Amino acid sequence: MGKQHKFQLRTSWTGNTGKGTADYRSYKRDHEIAGDGKQASIPCSSGPVFRGDGARYNPEELLIGSLSACHMLWMLHLCADAGIVVTEYSDAASGVMSEEPDGGGRFTEVTLNPRITITDEARIPDVEALHVKAHELCFIARSVNFPVRHLPVTVARR
Repeated sequence: MGKQHKFQLRTSWTGNTGKGTADYRSYKRDHEIAGDGKQASIPCSSGPVFRGDGARYNPEELLIGSLSACHMLWMLHLCADAGIVVTEYSDAASGVMSEEPDGGGRFTEVTLNPRITITDEARIPDVEALHVKAHELCFIARSVNFPVRHLPVTVARR
C-alpha cells in the first residue's frame, strides 16, 4: 500500500425547530459542513424532493461536485505536465440517482461535461487523451461503484 492521507470535516445539524425529531415533518434537514482552517462552512440540506431546502447544497450535489473537481484538478495537473496551457475550465456535471421502494437509493451514473480552453489548437487531441488518464487517476472516480462518463469539449483561443 502506498501513502495514506487523512481528511476530516465536521457535519453539524442546524435544523432543530424546537421539537427535535418528534416526527418526520417536525425538523429541517439543514446542516453545515465545516473544517478547521477553512474560509467558510458549506450550507447544506437534503434535496427539495426529500423535504430539504433547495437553496442549500445537498449530499448528492456534493458528490457530483467532488467528481467534477477531482477530474478538473487532474486535468490541470496533466496539462501542465504536458506543456498544454489551459486558460479556462468549466464543467456542467450531472448525475442520476435511483430511489428504491424501501426509500434507499444509489447513483447509477454521473456525467462530466468539461469545457476546456487551451492556447494551442494542435494540442486538442492531446487534451482529449488526457481525459482518459485523469479519469484513471481521480481518487473520487476510483472510489465510486457507478460509471462516470465524460463528454469533453476542448477549444483553442489565444
